[in-house]
Amino acid sequence: MFACTALRVALPLPLPQLFDYAPPARATVDAGWIGCRVRVPFGRGHAIGVVAEVGPPEIDPGKLKPASERLDTEPLIAGELLASLRWAAGYYQRPLGEVLAAALPVDMRQGKPLPDTAPLAWRLTAIGAANLRQLRAGGRPRQLADWLAEAGALDAAALNQRLPDWRPALRSLMGRGFVEECLGANAQRSPERAPPALNPEQTAAAERIKQALGQFDPILIEGVTGSGKTEVYLDAIEAALSRGEQALILVPEIGLTPQTLRRFQQRLPVEVHSFHSGMAEGARARAWTAMRRGEARVLVGTRSAVFAPLPQPGLIIIDEEHDSSYKQQDGFRYHARDFALVRGKALNIPVVLGSATPALETLQLARSRRLAHVQLKKRAAAARAPHVRVLDARRQRLTHGLSEPAFQAIAECLQRGEQALVFRNRRGYAPALLCHDCGYRANCSRCDAALTLHGRDRLICHHCGHRERAPTACPDCGSLALMPQGAGTERVEVALAERFPDVPLVRIDSETTRDHGDLARHFDTLGQGAGLIVGTQMLAKGHDLAKLSLVVVVTIDEGLFSADFRAAEKLAQLLIQVSGRAGRAQAPGEVLLQTHHPEHPLLATLLAGGYPAFAKLELAEREAAGFPPFAHLALLRVDSHREDALQLFMREAYAAARAIVAADPSLSVEVHAPMPAPMARRAGRMRAQMLLSAKLRPGLQAALRAWNAALFELKSGRGVRWSLDVDPGDLY
Repeated sequence: MFACTALRVALPLPLPQLFDYAPPARATVDAGWIGCRVRVPFGRGHAIGVVAEVGPPEIDPGKLKPASERLDTEPLIAGELLASLRWAAGYYQRPLGEVLAAALPVDMRQGKPLPDTAPLAWRLTAIGAANLRQLRAGGRPRQLADWLAEAGALDAAALNQRLPDWRPALRSLMGRGFVEECLGANAQRSPERAPPALNPEQTAAAERIKQALGQFDPILIEGVTGSGKTEVYLDAIEAALSRGEQALILVPEIGLTPQTLRRFQQRLPVEVHSFHSGMAEGARARAWTAMRRGEARVLVGTRSAVFAPLPQPGLIIIDEEHDSSYKQQDGFRYHARDFALVRGKALNIPVVLGSATPALETLQLARSRRLAHVQLKKRAAAARAPHVRVLDARRQRLTHGLSEPAFQAIAECLQRGEQALVFRNRRGYAPALLCHDCGYRANCSRCDAALTLHGRDRLICHHCGHRERAPTACPDCGSLALMPQGAGTERVEVALAERFPDVPLVRIDSETTRDHGDLARHFDTLGQGAGLIVGTQMLAKGHDLAKLSLVVVVTIDEGLFSADFRAAEKLAQLLIQVSGRAGRAQAPGEVLLQTHHPEHPLLATLLAGGYPAFAKLELAEREAAGFPPFAHLALLRVDSHREDALQLFMREAYAAARAIVAADPSLSVEVHAPMPAPMARRAGRMRAQMLLSAKLRPGLQAALRAWNAALFELKSGRGVRWSLDVDPGDLY
């Protein structure tokens, strides 16, 4: 306890400071306040913050406003999690208050109490155990009581497996005092499926992870698509559970969470919890709290699940670790994979990174022996690698983006009673609407981008969301020759419906999978017979479609000539991942790549040597060019409604960066001149950016700390919106 103690509170504001408050009246303050939420007066209202420090105030104690109330009796964020979040605030150059708020479910940011997570299971009371014979043999209450006597406790998921209509029997037993509620952590459930026999590669991978339990040991599992990485994960998770530990599994997309959840629930002897943005806020708060209390043993979630508390840490798994969705694109721009590695080191547990197409940064870590590298080179069970063929689209007649050889391959697939996927990584009907007579293009009035045609009469900007009706005549020349240019998923869907009218057809993109369960319903629509799927990159992420034997990838050419230095890596990963959906069961798979550039070096490399050959060449090119992973980047992103305000801030920011680097040449940081963003106007705001790069991370971090502080001091910053993006995923 301190004399004249102040609470130093981190508030969820874009300000690089803590705020001092006196403790509430009659409160005794000690270090146990750190990590607790408090309600404090701020401006004309109140705010919810987290106590980051306690100690002597920096100003006269008599001038401090008292905090209104303490919301937690014990720290909500403490120990390793608090330390890791402090590291993240420093590394990603964000205020601690914003970082701590991002780590909490919305209900907790708003000051709501921790939800009740206790009544998750049921067990016999002493009275019930002593009076089982009073229950009629063969009746449902007796059945239920016998199961509870055998298992000790059962939760709702386990009871659903055994007896669909169990609740009336439970109410009867509870009414007689024979059964009581208990914590879900005490519940046991029987897995629905026995584990399959692992092949030698899978066994070696699982054993490598199990040997690492109890110590920090980052492991890359590089397995070809269909190699059975999930079974390796499950075997390792079961080992962690047997040690009384928790497991955290991250997946890149909400759409993958239900699939992974079902598979894990069928195999593991505990309830598997989920955490993603598609859940109700109350459900997210319950899952987070259950992990914090140790009641939840396994959590499957998307990016923000990386902040889940782990009081009994055992294992962290990042599935599809290469996926760009693990990088937050606004505000606190953290990378979940990298933060998971930081947490794993602090918790002293293994972190498993799994992918068929690892990020080049991850592969370079493996090459430099900073993480273990385990490879699964064969598909599991009877599955065989698909045959890949390039379709030369030059001089071919295209119908809504599809060539005749593609249609023929689809028809043959359907005649065999199998399913085909047509992959087009652009939603909508057409990417642009043009006038054939004068060249007019329908552009967004708020962005430097074309409007995408949806249906036949809606134009939508995929960058700012602006919508308008498609014109019936050209606004410039009055011509009626307005023509959709290019093909999106809607147009491909129309082409397939016209050619194969009697075949089940589903389109899977962000517009058709907005609600929870939509993806599963689409797959159910297909059934197990012949069928067609049209989809975007959502389908490239781990979905296991047993009847799918053909993948047709159309219009990949725009990805071959992008200026982004990561474009080749992203395209290679996408092609390998979507190709891996074919032939995952016993039917042989085929992949057709339709392109106007069949001799492109990227395609030639992938066809000849697969992703490993591509990665080897790309890493060599990155090293020669001085790009990550052989350099470290930070990007200043700035936007404003006013061009003059934007330019003034960029000039002053550039001058500040150059002064910092000139004052300490040992930093070895290169300051690149400001430039317009590739999309110079978005949502009505002018955009610019500026890059800092360095071969060594410590030098860049030191420069960023000084630069970030200087940027906050610039008066010109009041006329713009700016943020630092450390380790940017793109330069867009």
